[in-house]
Amino acid sequence: MKEKMLFTGCGTAMVTPFRDGEADFCAFERLVLRQLEAGIHFLVPLGTTGEAPCLENDEKLQLLVRCREIVEAHELAGGKKTPLLVGAGTNSLRQTVRNIEFFSPHGADAFLIVVPYYNKPTQRGQYEYFKAVAESTDKPIVIYNVPGRTGANMEPETCLKLAHELPNIVAVKEASGKYGQVADILAGAPEGFSVLSGDDDLTLAFMTAGAKGVISVASNAFPEMMVNFVEALGAPEVCGDELGTGEIDMVAAERLYFRLRPFFSACFVESNPIPIKAALSEIGLIANELRLPLVPAQPSTAALMRKLVSEFGVK
Repeated sequence: MKEKMLFTGCGTAMVTPFRDGEADFCAFERLVLRQLEAGIHFLVPLGTTGEAPCLENDEKLQLLVRCREIVEAHELAGGKKTPLLVGAGTNSLRQTVRNIEFFSPHGADAFLIVVPYYNKPTQRGQYEYFKAVAESTDKPIVIYNVPGRTGANMEPETCLKLAHELPNIVAVKEASGKYGQVADILAGAPEGFSVLSGDDDLTLAFMTAGAKGVISVASNAFPEMMVNFVEALGAPEVCGDELGTGEIDMVAAERLYFRLRPFFSACFVESNPIPIKAALSEIGLIANELRLPLVPAQPSTAALMRKLVSEFGVK
């Protein structure tokens, strides 16, 4: 049995800023501090939104170390504890385990492991893969189910089998877009197992059904608003230390949802993280650079983000 939920509330899927083709560590540090000052519940570096497949190992390590240093400094200054959920999954068991071993000494609190992509594993293959990953470490593991990117959906039965049998599999980031699938997981999940929305736009629906939070793209731009949104939805225990009231203010949640929804949609008019990087560039936080095979937003997307950022009054 899981003792307590480690990941609830809003976690930001951090972008990786680039400048002149290189990782912009100074800009990344500013982004991390901005998240912490907004009260974000946890951070998720080195994931899809962070363009992890296009980062070198030394860049990944520097990003993680700098993120941990800023988080620890913020905590020492009186800020709340902010866990780091670090992307480490690949489509190779050996490489995933090596990634976990590589990152574990450098500040990772837990690991986000994607369902293996391209290989298209069966449900049995997915189960055996995640079982082997979980048994390779004492760190908590969060399953990341995103069939639109991986080509393979983890069925609720597989997710629940892993959740019940492996004590350090503590949550799932569900980005299948299937409400019924999420409902089945919620109905059968063991105590202490978190279901997190992997889609900003479905957070209201999923949390109303019992999900405990979201791993958000939109919070890169508007962290405080996203924190307020999930807390209005009763985000309960916040990452192990601070208990929220658990009270739901649906009027406030719906107001924030409908205000944010155009931005949620805009974040996916092109492949993530193309639109969110355009938005952050408009705010003045990063250069609008990506690494191939991703390219900067089309003019229409950039104009849309410029309009939305202006409407939010962030510029």
